[in-house]
Amino acid sequence: MSIRQAMLALLEQGPMYGYQLRAEFEQRTGATWPLNVGQVYTTLARLERDGLVIGEGADAVGHLMYRVTETGRAAASDWFATPVPREQPPPRDELAIKLAIAVTLPEVDVQAVIQQQRTATMRALQDYTRLKRDGRAADPQAPEDLAWSLVLDSLVFDAEAEIRWLDHCETRLRRAAALMATDGATASTAHIPTAPLTEEAAR
Repeated sequence: MSIRQAMLALLEQGPMYGYQLRAEFEQRTGATWPLNVGQVYTTLARLERDGLVIGEGADAVGHLMYRVTETGRAAASDWFATPVPREQPPPRDELAIKLAIAVTLPEVDVQAVIQQQRTATMRALQDYTRLKRDGRAADPQAPEDLAWSLVLDSLVFDAEAEIRWLDHCETRLRRAAALMATDGATASTAHIPTAPLTEEAAR
């Protein structure tokens, strides 16, 4: 996620100081990705160094104000016009790494790992759904509320996708266990769960 471009886009609404920028960013994203104010001012310093913002001096109470330059406006426009790339190599996914390692270690109960993760992800999904139903995103009127609603949608879809992937992993493990059993492997030599295939897994 690019904090630089987000700040430039927000500064197009008018000059702001660091705490204002942080508050505006968190209001629009529902504080899903909270910012450290030190990070905000470090980013502003780099933007100023690169000619994308310029300091306008202090306001009446001493806050150092920044405004976006024309170069900064162009950078923000380019950000909105450019698709977010799928990184190559992709960013590390801790859950995928955990399961990949787990299936190679005989002493790990992979089924338990999957079940624990599914429970945690389901709990998070319920929390996101509750926020959508009861929070300010339930009936978005202001643009900021609609923005928060869209962020929540992203979190819901990510959680749902993770649960589907965990179900897929469980099915693959059971199929592998069934093949090992067919090939003469015994439960004592196979660390992959040997539960009977469900109707879904047998498809």
